[in-house]
Amino acid sequence: MRSATIKRETQETKIEISLNLDGSGQHDIATGLGFLDHMLTHIAAHGLFDLTVRATGDLHVDAHHTVEDVALVLGSAFDQALGDRKGIARMAHAYAPMDETLAFVAVDFSGRPYAVVDVAWTAPEVGGIPTTLWEHFFASFAVTARADVHARVLYGRDDHHKAEALFKALARALDIATQRDPRRVDRVPSTKGMI
Repeated sequence: MRSATIKRETQETKIEISLNLDGSGQHDIATGLGFLDHMLTHIAAHGLFDLTVRATGDLHVDAHHTVEDVALVLGSAFDQALGDRKGIARMAHAYAPMDETLAFVAVDFSGRPYAVVDVAWTAPEVGGIPTTLWEHFFASFAVTARADVHARVLYGRDDHHKAEALFKALARALDIATQRDPRRVDRVPSTKGMI
């Protein structure tokens, strides 16, 4: 099974995430931040990953540490579940519409972490979470997943829709990129022979 359970505990947060790449979208998510739970639910449901997230953090300070650390642990779970990455598609992209909004995400499990996030937010926060943290979520995920992640909202007006479309597109791209390609079997998808 391509799965992982990762625990991370600091003086700011305590997080445990279990991930099964070959799941059916089952999820059980509780971070203390309802809107973050909503976004993570999209990753499970639209990526068809089984995902359990338990997070407690210093929300009396703000949402920053919880959002960041959940992203770091989620990325680590993907990295561990993928192992040596033999046989996977590796690269994928997806568009996701949400009413008036259209988002695009491209993912490459290249082993070289990088993130580019291009979103024009309307308000300083969405769902009680500062909109600046969504770029930070994608960047933190990219680092520990050892992936190149490009995310963009092409157009839209409602910030809730922008965030939701981004996470739906991320879910679909992750699903496709992590799937096994029967033509590769046990080969690493790289001209270098390793990732």
